[in-house]
Amino acid sequence: MEFATFANRAATIEAESADLEIVAHVRDLLTEAGDDLPIVARFVQGRVFPAWDSTTLDIGPNTCYEAIARAAGTNVGADDVEERLAESGEIGAVAASYDFGGQQGLGAFVGGGGSGAGGADDDNDDNGGNGTDDLTVRKVHDTLTDLAAAEGSGSQDRKVDLLFGLFNRCSSDEARYLARLVLSEMRIGVGEGTVRDAIAEAFDVPQEPVERALQVSNDYGQVAETARNDGVSGLDEIELKIGRPVQAMLAQAGTVTDALEEWDAAAVEWKYDGARIQLHHDPTNPGNPDGDSNGETHVFSRNMEAVTNALPEVVEFADQHLDCPAILDGEVVAIDDDGSPLPFQEVLKRFRRKHDVAKAREDVTVRPVFFDCLHADGDDLLEEPLTARHDQLQSVLAAEPQQEPEEIDGFSLLWVTDDPDEIEAIDADALETGHEGIMLKNPDSTYSPGRRGKNWQKRKPDVETLDCVVTGAEWGEGRRATFLGTFELSVRDGDDLEAVGKVATGITDEKLEELTELLEPHIVAEDGTAVELEPAVVFEVGYEEIQTSPTYSSGYALRFPRFLGVRYDKDTEGAETLERLETLFES
Repeated sequence: MEFATFANRAATIEAESADLEIVAHVRDLLTEAGDDLPIVARFVQGRVFPAWDSTTLDIGPNTCYEAIARAAGTNVGADDVEERLAESGEIGAVAASYDFGGQQGLGAFVGGGGSGAGGADDDNDDNGGNGTDDLTVRKVHDTLTDLAAAEGSGSQDRKVDLLFGLFNRCSSDEARYLARLVLSEMRIGVGEGTVRDAIAEAFDVPQEPVERALQVSNDYGQVAETARNDGVSGLDEIELKIGRPVQAMLAQAGTVTDALEEWDAAAVEWKYDGARIQLHHDPTNPGNPDGDSNGETHVFSRNMEAVTNALPEVVEFADQHLDCPAILDGEVVAIDDDGSPLPFQEVLKRFRRKHDVAKAREDVTVRPVFFDCLHADGDDLLEEPLTARHDQLQSVLAAEPQQEPEEIDGFSLLWVTDDPDEIEAIDADALETGHEGIMLKNPDSTYSPGRRGKNWQKRKPDVETLDCVVTGAEWGEGRRATFLGTFELSVRDGDDLEAVGKVATGITDEKLEELTELLEPHIVAEDGTAVELEPAVVFEVGYEEIQTSPTYSSGYALRFPRFLGVRYDKDTEGAETLERLETLFES
């Protein structure tokens, strides 16, 4: 497929407001994609790689600006691109405003020649050596794949060269959507549900097997191609795979009363103040690409980022306790010398570590605690009830039951009860041991990757919390004048972000300095003391109640918001939604 065809379709989709019509446009795009179907199914969502793949382009805005400037002409610099961005507010519009394709001679081939770069030599492979032929979807994908692989000395220059080679071949519409794709800002109104429905319509298969295949594969490209080529039977054959992470099932806030009214009994477990992990281990497959293990072992974060090397304790745990292929869901908790849990922030010191892991391990010890089993010895367990999955977890870990209210090594206990007093006692034990409280789960619930629903509920003893995107801030006054001190909070509403309030309490001077260092690179505009921020950081915020408010674009305001921490383990797509805010308000 020509990239111009993709760009034209993307423009049509972006201009459409009706959901059903958007699905129809995506359906037609998938039908026309031919051999490029897997790529197109990802591109239309703004993805270059499958959702489970932690590979990133690692392209900052400045790198993109430089590539656009080079393709735009000798009299254009990155500062000029930034100025246009300040005026238009959207990188696609900026890229589309330039007349590309005029760079000739050696300068045009610095990023264009060779493998995957889109220049003269590449064109010999693609279109018989005619450097004026159209750019294809596959050429864009292959070049961006080369770009993602660039590392080491000179890698940033290499990335700019590769991007320049692409932009230099773009029309205005192509440049618009290439720039958005590169910076993960496609925003044409196409979400995961849209592509799911479009796949079902395009290839005449029911929605249910498509959704199940997406849950276990986390790859819209693979599912689209399988639906087209093999239909329902092919979709049914897609299974969980060791080394390919799935999205974590999520919880929403709840109470004991609500849980017992909703279910006949509640499954109760401790809520750990740790970081979510997914362990994939296959002792029958020797050699491990991500860590030193006796078998194939992978550890993934909540965002499906590979963190195997940073957490050797988890790899060691898998070697010691797992004798069959398994995929486990759990948390990794920081502990002190006595084995007591440490705050969540201590875990992050390990998660973010890429070098000197041995030294970091000496400073912060972690241990895994698993509470769910998604796959065991060749069998997928997503459709099994929670209690059956927990039994299987106990079996694969060879954990012996015990009566004392404390976790077995690596294994989270589960109590099933309809007695509120017993639940309160379990909660008290969890808090006394140093954990956050308890989780309430439907004993009969299946595992729904990526879903936040009523089947899992988190109960905390303090105020309710929300994970909000930071979209703005204000510089402080007096001794805090050099710090960002008041932060605008927003929730997701589809592809948009809507403000729900500002938070300035619960933050020490030391924390303000840390937050300023974290957020300052994301400043996109300033007006006096007010700062507009690129949506990139998520705060966990406590509050007393939610009120309706004409002040903020969401229509709601958080009363007495309090900063609790930065959710380094969450990206903006994992932040709270306006729909959930409305649900909390109504309840």
